[in-house]
Amino acid sequence: MKIDKINSPMRFFFLVAAAVILTGIWLTGFEVVHWLLYIPVIFFSFAAATGFCPGMHLSKMLFGKHS
Repeated sequence: MKIDKINSPMRFFFLVAAAVILTGIWLTGFEVVHWLLYIPVIFFSFAAATGFCPGMHLSKMLFGKHS
């Protein structure tokens, strides 16, 4: 199975999205927000750092590769 890496603009988008969500969590209060809000921050940061997006990989496995 070939693992596709995401390109630089998408990595930057994931980094900015993670930063915006984390800023919202910080402004609300870390002890107030639900734990579920931390999951996108973790996945987006992982995708930005490694170039591998688990969500895109899963969608390609389920629905096939799009042209």
